[in-house]
Amino acid sequence: MRLASFTIDNSEKYGIVTDGGVIDLAKYLGERYPDLRSLIAQDAIGRAAAYANSSPDYGLAQLTWLPVIPNPEKIVCIGINYADHRAETANDEVDYPAMFLRTAESQTGHRSAIVRPYESHTLDYEAEIAVIIGKAGRRIPRSRAWEHVAGYSCYNDGSVREFQRHTTQYTAGKNFSNTGAFGPWMVTADEIPPGARLTLSCRLNGELMQQATTDQMIFGIPAIIEYVSTVTGLAPGDVIVTGTPGGVGARRTPPIWMKPGDTVEVSVDRIGVLQNTVVDG
Repeated sequence: MRLASFTIDNSEKYGIVTDGGVIDLAKYLGERYPDLRSLIAQDAIGRAAAYANSSPDYGLAQLTWLPVIPNPEKIVCIGINYADHRAETANDEVDYPAMFLRTAESQTGHRSAIVRPYESHTLDYEAEIAVIIGKAGRRIPRSRAWEHVAGYSCYNDGSVREFQRHTTQYTAGKNFSNTGAFGPWMVTADEIPPGARLTLSCRLNGELMQQATTDQMIFGIPAIIEYVSTVTGLAPGDVIVTGTPGGVGARRTPPIWMKPGDTVEVSVDRIGVLQNTVVDG
């Protein structure tokens, strides 16, 4: 099942995405579960599935897509988590995942604009797989990690490299408004077996820039969940962004930056394609 958050007629909603449109779950379940995060938090994805065969309420072209979870408690990102990206950045091998945080305000949705800030033109793409937490936990052993996953989505961890390099910390370059694209929807965990090999790619103006499979991750999803949940408790609706493979623009000769008018697509097989244009702002 594909679940998404969106706006229509200036009203925020969420629903089931089908080939024919979107089924408005807020219409059926909104009184008890006002948004997708609350649906997940109350373990009600199964209740939502009861409406999966309903007639769509809206066509896909009518929607303004929001980040899949517009209001997560936290967004934890993992850096340098593919071997080819570690090599291209000349980073040493490490024993633990590199963590940094994004704010919800830094995100944007499918088919909305990624904003290149006026302060810097070094805006880079980073194709990633997002994991949405479904069950709260702290100090989750990796043997139980899959039990805590509600679903998966695509993510473009847009990075303003100049600001990222101001210090040894990543935060400044990772949190400009509307630079992290998240969508188009969440595919529920029952659709993708634990540990399934997924192919991740990024295209800029149709040209393939990145491609990798999840078996190339340095730290797999269970190891990431175990480590992150050791540091901080995970809550339903939390988002873990699992790292980007090699091929980022900053490491090309000459560097390739996203610029106004560009179209960037992040795709993950079995999930979908996240598409955004780039504007100045």
